[in-house]
Amino acid sequence: PHELSGGMAQRVMIAMALSSNPKLLIADEPTSALDVTIQAQILELLDELVKKFGNAVILITHDMGVAAEFCDKMAVMYAGNMVEYAKTTNIFENPHHPYTRGLLKAVPKIGRTDELQSIRGIVPDLVEPPSGCRFHPRCKHAMDICRKDFPPLVEIKSGHYVACYLYQKEGIKSAN
Repeated sequence: PHELSGGMAQRVMIAMALSSNPKLLIADEPTSALDVTIQAQILELLDELVKKFGNAVILITHDMGVAAEFCDKMAVMYAGNMVEYAKTTNIFENPHHPYTRGLLKAVPKIGRTDELQSIRGIVPDLVEPPSGCRFHPRCKHAMDICRKDFPPLVEIKSGHYVACYLYQKEGIKSAN
């Protein structure tokens, strides 16, 4: 195994995972630490296998470009919680959760003229996470209710879900 390149090792892992003909493949960072060419080959292989065998794939990645390229739908996670879920194109074109917005503003893009922005604050301690919404210590829109209660995931548009009090009646009341 130590003699295999990163891309070859990933292909072997995919083959092993598919050897039992699963209906669901969970691919955890399948393209991390690979160069862009090999990343594209791994994603192409996964895509071909999905089309050929009809598998579903849950792709876990920190690379927004990989998610944009491969995923039909996307769940944005923060500190272990889903904060936004929708079609991938909807999330990239019209993000709603403050974390999703911040994440997309931090992604470099070709032709981008504005400055990249980082998300203020520090990632929370997951052993003792903050009460309420885990993003509230870093959120410029945080309200009292955000510090107390974790917001439920609600559908704000057809197929677009957000866990944020900015989009719920309780939050709107608290903001006024």
